[in-house]
Formats: sequence, structure tokens, C-alpha cells
Amino acid sequence: MREVRRGGERFRTDGEGTRTWHSFSYGAHYDPDNLGFGALQAINEEHVAPGAGYDEHRHRDVEIVTWVLEGALAHADTTGAQGVIEPGTAQRLSAGTGVEHAERNASQLEPLVFVQVMLRSEHAAEPRYACVDVEGPGLLETVDVAADARLLVARPDGGILSVPPAPRTLVHTTRGPLVVDGLELGAGDEVRTDEPVERVAGHGEALLWLLR
Repeated sequence: MREVRRGGERFRTDGEGTRTWHSFSYGAHYDPDNLGFGALQAINEEHVAPGAGYDEHRHRDVEIVTWVLEGALAHADTTGAQGVIEPGTAQRLSAGTGVEHAERNASQLEPLVFVQVMLRSEHAAEPRYACVDVEGPGLLETVDVAADARLLVARPDGGILSVPPAPRTLVHTTRGPLVVDGLELGAGDEVRTDEPVERVAGHGEALLWLLR
């Protein structure tokens, strides 16, 4: 099975100073045929106005991975982690037995865009936090997520990248254009497949999920 989902077809939620595009069923948007893929339960692209954001709220039993596309994200959580996340840094918050966090636009002038991914978790202990800077072109390692999910950032930089085989693969394009095994993708487009992805090419960027 190989499925292409276009960015413009995603569910959308509008809030106060926020607009979110959902790759899977989320919140008020329910589609029984689109509840997740492998360990992935949510891929949300968040657009946050200057000074806006999400006040402290709680999660548990989930892995949360955040990737900023534009602007600066002010993050604080009850593990004691706090700071500003900018493009090029992958953040992971493993909620475990329970964690509260707040996420807001760090700027009063510029917009914020970020992708937040939620995955099924096997971490049943105290919450954990990690950040990794991801630099340069190529196929790049990011934060350690879970035993059944590995996240790479693909930046072909005009070349062709060979992708490690996995039982399931999801490619989420954060910046186009990209060509994934002959399929042309723009920003927000996804490929989901139960077959290995072989090549990613072009001048864009993608979050590449290798899943069991």
C-alpha cells in the first residue's frame, strides 16, 4: 500500500490566534479510516500568530516531537525544561506518567509555524525531555523517539538521498519541492507506505518516519 495525501486535504481547526492542519483524525475531526499510521497518532501543523499560543495543558502516555518551520517557539514544561526552539532543532517530550507544558509564539511581531507529532508511547515512567540540533544537508539523525519509530530529516539539497528500509515509512514534506520514488510533493504533502521508500530528491525538506 502506498498512499499520497495532499496538504490541502487535511482537516483544519481554527482557534484564538491559532490555525492547525491535521494529518490524522484529531479533536472534532473524526475519520475512522485515518486514525494513525504505525506508532503515529497525530501530525499537526500549527500556525500561531504573534504573542498567541497554547497555555499549560497536560499529556500522558504519548511521545511528542516538535519541529519548528518558521519563527520561534517558547516552550516550558513540568520536567523543568524551558527555552526557545527555532528552526533546525528537534524537540522530544516523552510524557510518561504525566507532564504539563505550554507552547507559545516567542515573538510579538513575527508568526510561528511548527509541526508537532504525537506517537504511541511505551514509556511508563517519569517524563523525559530532549533536544537535538540538526544541521546541514543530507539524511540526518534527530532525537531518539521510541523503539518502533525512528525520525530522520531529509534535505537532499538538489541531490538524491537513499532511504534505509523499514516495514512502514511516512514522509511528511515540510518544504517543497521534493520527489519521493517518482512522486512529486509540495509542502504539507505526505506519502504513507507499507513498502520501503528508496529515494528522496529535490530542493525541499521532509520529516522521514521509519516505523515498525
